[in-house]
Amino acid sequence: MSGWRSQWRLVLLNSLTCGLEICVAAGITYVPPLLLEAGVEEQYMTMVLGIGPVLGLIFIPLIGSASDHCNSSYGRRRPFIWLLSLGVLLALLIIPHADLLAAYFSWGGCALQVAFLILGVGLLDFCGQVCFTPLEALLSDLYLNEEDCNQAFAMFSFMVSLGGCVGYLLPALDWSRGLLSVYLGGQAECLFFMLILIFVTSVLITMRVSEEPPCTTALEPGPLLEAGRCGVPRSCCYLLKSIPLLCLLRTCWSMTPAIYRSYCHVPRVMRQLCMAQLCSWMAVMSFMLFYTDFMGEGLYEGMPSAAPGTASRQRYEDGIRMGSLGLFFQCATSTVFSLLMSRLVRHFGSRRVYLSSMVSFTISALVICMSKSVVLVSLMSALTGFAYATLQTLPYTLTCHYHKEMEVYMPNKKTKNMLKNGIAVKRDSITHLTAMDEEGGLTHKLGDTKGHAIFSQEDSDYYPPPHGQNGSSLSATAPEQDEPEGYEKRGVGLDFAILDSTFLLSQVFPTLFMGMIVQFTKSVTAYMASSAIFGIIAIYLANQIIFDQKDLNS
Repeated sequence: MSGWRSQWRLVLLNSLTCGLEICVAAGITYVPPLLLEAGVEEQYMTMVLGIGPVLGLIFIPLIGSASDHCNSSYGRRRPFIWLLSLGVLLALLIIPHADLLAAYFSWGGCALQVAFLILGVGLLDFCGQVCFTPLEALLSDLYLNEEDCNQAFAMFSFMVSLGGCVGYLLPALDWSRGLLSVYLGGQAECLFFMLILIFVTSVLITMRVSEEPPCTTALEPGPLLEAGRCGVPRSCCYLLKSIPLLCLLRTCWSMTPAIYRSYCHVPRVMRQLCMAQLCSWMAVMSFMLFYTDFMGEGLYEGMPSAAPGTASRQRYEDGIRMGSLGLFFQCATSTVFSLLMSRLVRHFGSRRVYLSSMVSFTISALVICMSKSVVLVSLMSALTGFAYATLQTLPYTLTCHYHKEMEVYMPNKKTKNMLKNGIAVKRDSITHLTAMDEEGGLTHKLGDTKGHAIFSQEDSDYYPPPHGQNGSSLSATAPEQDEPEGYEKRGVGLDFAILDSTFLLSQVFPTLFMGMIVQFTKSVTAYMASSAIFGIIAIYLANQIIFDQKDLNS
């Protein structure tokens, strides 16, 4: 991937990533004032903002697995990207025009306007967040080499950070005084018109540049859809696997139990990675969600409930602006570290980079808790961008690595515990291991000099066949499965969906419990203290992550 052309292709390929982040950041930032203006109470407004993450937790595993099984002529991932992008575009059209849509129905009034707003907000947050999963899987499909995969996800993280910077700045501009307002209307109409323009352009660029490999590695359909068993012609089964919406419905109908068994019975490597990722995201999101409020009420000692024009209200608004600037610094720092991530991993290794990012984040949160200096607190908020960039990159490259050597990192019971003449051969001694058959003298080679498993046709009764990059079987016949269905044939889309679910959970938990914690302690410093506590837990769990084969024996 050396050369400016390859890097430029990565930028174009991730343009939709940037466009999505711009729309989600700007749209969700601008939505609360619109909801309050429409008459939604503040306590219900937070519930509206939680609709997208909750729906994402339900549907992300289905969409991730459905993209693993889709055999569309347009590729496995791109049909779902198109479908979810259409949802984002629809949301961007609904939100600024909710009042006009409600006016078409004389019986609706203000209540119908609120309903359209809620529909638009939920659709934007849900489709915008979920669309990242097939985009991540697309990068994994296109860049199989480990070094290329690291660079691809480093660019992914860079474009997310860049999109966040632009998304936070767009609502701060006064669009009502520009030329567009003469033709479009007020601030909201102009802002969302720009978002639509940016988003449509980014979708077209990514879809034009991305050329998915042939669907030879797509996972086989579930048994209920195999021709001859499902009772429908083979052409109909292919149709169900080719159209993304039908593929998703087929997945919901026939594979939901198996998917959620795979979702719950995750391999050890993914389980430990997801636990560390969840606590890490909870630390980062606890900081990001409440940092501006901490600055306004804590550092600047303002009062959000004070009357407009009073000194307390002015201090609070000054703190909010400084907090927004701190989050912008965080995105800027994250952008820089995203560009340097490949070099950092190459020189220091994934383990040191992950741990150092969470250690620096925890130290920053602790300093913010104890300091009263606006300059020092702003510098510490900028330093948290290192952790943000790391969490957008390393977990996904590790997952790609796990799937590339699935027989090593995600073995089933037969591979873990191979019986030969009543003697158990453990999986952790697979490298350079040779087991001799006493009767026939047949040698089963279980490992080459690189630690990869090699299987012959005669071995298929003892050992599972090797797997492709995305969990597909490379053998003509599959062995019986001892693990829950889907354990051996896990697709990378499903495991990316699990990682993305940790991000959504990290938004749900703080919004549910942080308010009660602040009420109990009577101090907004509890926001930053909770973030530091989650950071300490994340450091401990990060030590348990399997970064390479040597960690499997620990």
